[in-house]
Amino acid sequence: MKRIAAAAITAAVLSLSAAAVSAPAPAAWTVDKAASSLRFTSSMAGESFTGAFRRWDAAIRFDPANLAASSVAADIDMASAVTGNPDRDQALPTATFFDAPAHPHATFVVHGFTALGGGRFQTAGVLTLRGVSKPLTLPFTLSVTGAQARMTGAVAINRLAFGVGQGEWQATDAIPATVTVSIALSARRAP
Repeated sequence: MKRIAAAAITAAVLSLSAAAVSAPAPAAWTVDKAASSLRFTSSMAGESFTGAFRRWDAAIRFDPANLAASSVAADIDMASAVTGNPDRDQALPTATFFDAPAHPHATFVVHGFTALGGGRFQTAGVLTLRGVSKPLTLPFTLSVTGAQARMTGAVAINRLAFGVGQGEWQATDAIPATVTVSIALSARRAP
């Protein structure tokens, strides 16, 4: 009886090992920062504006054939936000908005993706901004040609859920609660 149990355990371990070997870890991808952007769109007093984060990076491990093991860890320097308006650009990193001195980085961490067909995917991750972590689903399109990938996606985020806009800026009459964040990413598969 003990030999049968030992043989069954050995067979189970070997089959798990074989399964692990047959599904290689997803490939690492390097972001081409010159060809990529992370932008946000909102309005202030009825005037639309678009801003961008100048400094951000992402550690990407992705394989369309192994979506469950794929992952992303994005890091955004909150003091790098620019909109082209000097007053707004000076206000964004302050405690009233991004509070960059206390929370210098926002992160978006993802473990696993879902294929939607036709080059469309979505991922459910966790966005941490101003020390507040919330689940976030990001739909995106992806095209991979050889070792080059191009991804685009956009998501609406409620800024108030993360404490962005303190004091008088918590009201939504001047700045709406919803901000659209869009990403256009170009990456190269690591050799």
